[in-house]
Amino acid sequence: MALSSTIYKFNIQLSDMNRHVYETLELRVALHPSETCERMLVRVLAYCMNYSQGLSFSKGLCAPDDPDIELLDLSGQRLLWLDVGEPKPERIKKACRQSQAVSVYSFNSKSEAWWAENKALMQTFDAKFYRFTWSELQTLASTIERTLTWSLSVTENELMLLDNNDSVYNLVVESL
Repeated sequence: MALSSTIYKFNIQLSDMNRHVYETLELRVALHPSETCERMLVRVLAYCMNYSQGLSFSKGLCAPDDPDIELLDLSGQRLLWLDVGEPKPERIKKACRQSQAVSVYSFNSKSEAWWAENKALMQTFDAKFYRFTWSELQTLASTIERTLTWSLSVTENELMLLDNNDSVYNLVVESL
């Protein structure tokens, strides 16, 4: 019998000072059995950093040809492709052909080596690349609960997160 996904509920008060977006988000996010909590958290944070009406999580690891998060217009044209992790250059090339905008959020201990190896080719694509600090994500992931209430402020490349236990987390997102 296959393992099923674990559902996490996020209630997020989002204040994105960069884009003047102030929203209350209620998200149900599936943690795939082969996915780490850190990766799921990056998906949620990337969603918040790019939030706009219609933005949605895709089927994720169950649909390997789809982005992790996408924005479609009313005709089904993909406007935004967001990937989490360290994708191969071929995937980003494909994403750039299929979407008006592409962003990648890398995050783990292999991120620096992945970027060093692929930087020259990746910079030829019309895409944006970001990196979360691995140790900061590990600290946040260690506190994860099935239902979370966050207050998330985004200012420039910093995210300040206040959780339901009144703990404050400062996350830095480096532009590559």
